Amino acid sequence: MATSSASDIKYLESLLAVRERSRIVFEAARNGALNNFVYDEERMKETAEYVAGVISRDFGPDRYAEIPPHGRWEHFSIGGVLRLENLVQKWQDGEIDDVEITRRLIDLFFVSVLLDAGAGDTWSYREPGSDKSYGRSEGIAVASLYMFTEGAFSSATDGNKAAVDGRALSKLTEDVFVHHFQVGPQNPIVGAASRIELLNSFGKSLLSIPEIFGETGRPGLLVDYLLKDGKDKDLNYEALWNILQRLLLPAWPANRPRINDQPIGDAWPLRVLQDRSSDSDNSTKGIHPFHKLTQWLGYSLTVPFMKVLKLKWINIEKGTGLPEYRNGGLFVDMGVLKLKPEVLSKGVEASGQTLPLFPSTGDVIVEWRAMTVALLDELHKLVNDILAPQGVSLSLPQLLEAGSWKSGRELAAKYRPETRSSPILIDGDGTLF
Repeated sequence: MATSSASDIKYLESLLAVRERSRIVFEAARNGALNNFVYDEERMKETAEYVAGVISRDFGPDRYAEIPPHGRWEHFSIGGVLRLENLVQKWQDGEIDDVEITRRLIDLFFVSVLLDAGAGDTWSYREPGSDKSYGRSEGIAVASLYMFTEGAFSSATDGNKAAVDGRALSKLTEDVFVHHFQVGPQNPIVGAASRIELLNSFGKSLLSIPEIFGETGRPGLLVDYLLKDGKDKDLNYEALWNILQRLLLPAWPANRPRINDQPIGDAWPLRVLQDRSSDSDNSTKGIHPFHKLTQWLGYSLTVPFMKVLKLKWINIEKGTGLPEYRNGGLFVDMGVLKLKPEVLSKGVEASGQTLPLFPSTGDVIVEWRAMTVALLDELHKLVNDILAPQGVSLSLPQLLEAGSWKSGRELAAKYRPETRSSPILIDGDGTLF
């Protein structure tokens, strides 16, 4: 009978495990030993040139330093409207100090990111007082911002609606979400019920850690906890990561994998790892962790500290590329990864369409995600080599923001203009990506 120690499980929660396991899969790919994909290494050079071209188009020749890390902040500016900047200015005009402004932004970012797990191809949000509608991640960002400022995530009685607390989240209903997100028969969103269940669980988890989030379970009190050693010291990304895992692992849906009755989050069995494990007695060896939504949240939460409090982060390079359908789609659309013919055939049969469909936690998608993490590290090196003659060296979060994610989206629009969908369709519940 397979067993696992507490340290094995702790390892699966780490950022190190995400990267190390992806390297095992990458070596299998280079040896032609993947179960679902064929890796064409020759296509990586062209992919890097394409991504570097997108970055240079938008930030060259002298704005590379302005590239923000990948995070939620930029999504709020869709349509050229500086919604967050305007909100921060309004708070400053009301003599709200910078620490409280950062708390409010952290409140907002937590709920906005946790709601942002793929909206589907049809949903959009019409901004109040505007004739503009926005879909996908940006639409969720704008909708969540209005929901936040209208007090839907707060049970406070002090008149400040711009806050989030565990009690309000734990009692949030699907009807309230549907109303604020303008969901209806003609405007469906993927996984509405799953998203609210996640926020309900998140609220309860906040209330269970009063030493960080206070008696009210306010996400923004994370600011005070991280600043407890002084407001002039660099912040440690690994410390933030450990808090996020402690907070979120118990909140994920109950159908996520567990080992020794411990939740392991966004971590899934993968055949190629199982094939390469010589330790059949350890049930963690065949598991590939990703923690994508937690990583997306972690990157996002760093930004208010930098923008408002002018603080720096150390160890942020421990984070990995994000294994989701835009980054992964980039490598499929560029021909770096190709589904094996028999796998493609099964996927097309499952979808009944031209594009293949696979379960979000099945072996095909998990292998695709593992390769996406590894290939983003490879892409990071190649793009920086291309940009080096200009004196440019991007961090991985900058590459994700200005390069891979944007390139994946632009290729989707080019090849699938009607839906702009991923080249591989994912059957999921709206809480994973």
